[in-house]
Amino acid sequence: MFSFDPYAELAALRDFAPLELTSPDFAPGAPLPLFAWSADRGGEDRSPALQWSQPPVGTKSIAISCFDPDAPTGSGFWHWAVFDLPATTRALPSGIGDVGALPGGAKVLPNEARSERFIGAAPPAGTGVHRYFFVVDALDVETLDLAPDSTPAVLGFNRHFHCLARGVLMGTADPAER
Repeated sequence: MFSFDPYAELAALRDFAPLELTSPDFAPGAPLPLFAWSADRGGEDRSPALQWSQPPVGTKSIAISCFDPDAPTGSGFWHWAVFDLPATTRALPSGIGDVGALPGGAKVLPNEARSERFIGAAPPAGTGVHRYFFVVDALDVETLDLAPDSTPAVLGFNRHFHCLARGVLMGTADPAER
């Protein structure tokens, strides 16, 4: 539907060192697995497994998000926003999208549905193929001092200024398939 890549635009504002971000559950640019779809659309609302390369020296915490810029909202749709993961974290297994399951003192902000967990893909019929950007940032602070009810966009703003390295992995979901 859209070709805008919000993370390419952010990289134009500030140079980030690369992190290699992969998933054993889907290839870059490929469809998300059925379990990563919304339960309302036949999925399980389960986050895919993610793994990333060694972040640079000075990394003190990790932040992760999942964003659909193709949602018919004018502002996209946030599916997941996690921050304050320990700097030693290099991977998250599938299904670890809830705050109680994450390592260390990690925090999860409310997504667009206002729940503090991963919610799966649910692109509406007639809106074309949607892109889901999973993003891992290595940050230069141990904690981001955010209110618990902050939005994922507020997290994105704050992590932008503390980011040492970034990895982006994009998966897709076609509403015609559900």
